[in-house]
Amino acid sequence: MSAYIVGVLVPIVVTLLLRNSKNSKKRGLLVDVGGEPGYAIRNRRFTSPVQTAWDGISTIAELFEHSCKQHQDRNFLGTRKLISREIEVTEDGRSFEKLHLGDYEWLTYGRAFEAVCNFASGLAQLGHKKEERAAIFADTREEWFIALQGCFRRNVTVVTIYASLGEEALCHSLNETEVTTVICGHKELKKIIEISGQLDTVRRVICMDDEIPSNASYVENSKSWTITSFADVERLGSEKPVDADLPLSADIAVIMYTSGSTGLPKGVMMTHANVLATVSAVMTIVPDLGSKDVYMAFLPMAHILELAAENVIAAVGSAIGYGSPLTLTDTSSKIKKGTKGDATVLLPTLMTAVPAILDRVRDGVLKKVNTKGGLSKKLFDLAYARRLSAVNGSWFGAWGLEKALWNFLVFRKVRAILGGRIRFVLSGGAPLSGDTQRFINICLGAPIGQGYGLTETSAGSTFSEVDDTSVGRVGAPLPCSFIKLIDWPEGGYLTSDSPKPRGEIVVGGPNVTVGYFKNEEKTKELYKVDERGMRWFYTGDIGQFHADGCLEIIDRKKDIVKLQHGEYVSLGKVEATLLVSPYIDNIMLHANPFHSYCVALVVASQHTVEDWAEKQGIPFTDFADLCEKAETKKEVLASIQKEAKRARLEKFEIPVKIKLLSEPWTPESGLVTAAFKIKRDIIRKAFSEELSNLYSS
Repeated sequence: MSAYIVGVLVPIVVTLLLRNSKNSKKRGLLVDVGGEPGYAIRNRRFTSPVQTAWDGISTIAELFEHSCKQHQDRNFLGTRKLISREIEVTEDGRSFEKLHLGDYEWLTYGRAFEAVCNFASGLAQLGHKKEERAAIFADTREEWFIALQGCFRRNVTVVTIYASLGEEALCHSLNETEVTTVICGHKELKKIIEISGQLDTVRRVICMDDEIPSNASYVENSKSWTITSFADVERLGSEKPVDADLPLSADIAVIMYTSGSTGLPKGVMMTHANVLATVSAVMTIVPDLGSKDVYMAFLPMAHILELAAENVIAAVGSAIGYGSPLTLTDTSSKIKKGTKGDATVLLPTLMTAVPAILDRVRDGVLKKVNTKGGLSKKLFDLAYARRLSAVNGSWFGAWGLEKALWNFLVFRKVRAILGGRIRFVLSGGAPLSGDTQRFINICLGAPIGQGYGLTETSAGSTFSEVDDTSVGRVGAPLPCSFIKLIDWPEGGYLTSDSPKPRGEIVVGGPNVTVGYFKNEEKTKELYKVDERGMRWFYTGDIGQFHADGCLEIIDRKKDIVKLQHGEYVSLGKVEATLLVSPYIDNIMLHANPFHSYCVALVVASQHTVEDWAEKQGIPFTDFADLCEKAETKKEVLASIQKEAKRARLEKFEIPVKIKLLSEPWTPESGLVTAAFKIKRDIIRKAFSEELSNLYSS
């Protein structure tokens, strides 16, 4: 009997001890700072913000050269060989491009450095002067990285532009920065040619692909442009090399145009010191980061998250394999049936992702499990429940041999989707739901480092540590940052709030950027330098600090709307809460000051809604038809109300009516940014009739 009692009590005691040790660990510590009064936290391991992790290195250009010399013979940049390109036509007449891609072909660090030097020399030989700006306007690929570093070797400021950017924003970005050289792919060159009449300063275009559009000669003649292939620029540079003209730490490395969730995009000016500070800080967070790692690169390099990540990988001698969201897995939409996706071929150990992509991985797996049904589904549900119990801290969950058994029987197949070797995932760009975080933890068997940062802070602000298994938080300050909360009385958020101090998030440190290009008014409004010389950026996000020094994002100043009877609704907070519903792929809450209630546009999750309809025996012709049915709206609205009740939302915060949408919101549609943040104003205009009908019906 006593042995039985011991057998029960010991696991309970051990579990409690483990929980207490995790809860008591301080990840961030109070720090005395200058500027506006507030509640400030620093990283526990560094008393002052980190500027560089390498002696004698103060720029990204120096760091890259140092790494190439140190890892000269190691594989660095990998691109898959294109075997064939086919067009598949469906029964309803729609056509889709399908690719058959081969193995990765690699450039070593030594060969990549040679390519960078050649490109830098070729750029100079084309006539691009140091004081002129060059723009990179392309999808993520190895030429993007080579062009970036090549520009840096000539101290040329790079303007980064999303490949999905619309015509108006594209013209604005190129004209405002007075770009003279555009570096782009074949697809983007077509866009440039179409708007050539609206571009004031462009003189040269470098195309990353050998294939030049047929109408390019017209632009060359009428606009006196020179259009050169990337390979020819490298060849020119190798034949007529030019000495490097390396930048200083305070020189502007990048003017990064935000994807702009409101209005025209703003150009954020980043120095080499800004980016180097973030790269140096992240180095200290990812465990055992080194030359054995392989990184899957597929997010836009025009986003600071990807640009910083690839420079971290380059700094430690790891390999970078390029792919795309449309070719990532064996079942991705552009992969020819029966051939392999990027991850299956690359076998990456590290990847960076935005929550929308991780949500799709989760939804894809669950759809497959639900479709199979039967014993397979029961096994998956049991395995997941057992591992979830363990991840949540219970000693009675699946540990040890049972964990190994479930990994072998069930989760091994899920892990194979991304190659089977992922050991760390960095998530940023938007809040990650707790359900998806747990799903990735369990099914991929990898920790997720959830980060918080902005273009204005060079991506660096906070980052969750590898042993922090909590959900809904974004970690402690990175070693390059101090994070301060300041009072926002109008919104009811004060640093004196109990039990957690709350307020607007202000980020200080060497990673905080110079400001907005040609926008002094906005720069003065959001950037401040304190009496100690530290630069601070006022984010407009509302956060609260937990007792261990970790930050949680809870609101957004801009998203506050006052209803007819005086209640305040935080649109972003409510949207983040309701996104947990399995029926919702995306949502935009709408509040009208002339009404006393909210409504919502809901992008329905196709597989979840269709599965529900089939179980209920509801007939439908296609997904759009299903979204129009009253039964579907009723079911989704009930799910929304359930999640709202669980999160204890106020009655006035919960949408009373919804419009179900069948088409997903993508960056290509212009309704979300490249980081999949909703463009509220654009969506409001695009669906003005639907929103009006929700209030009038």
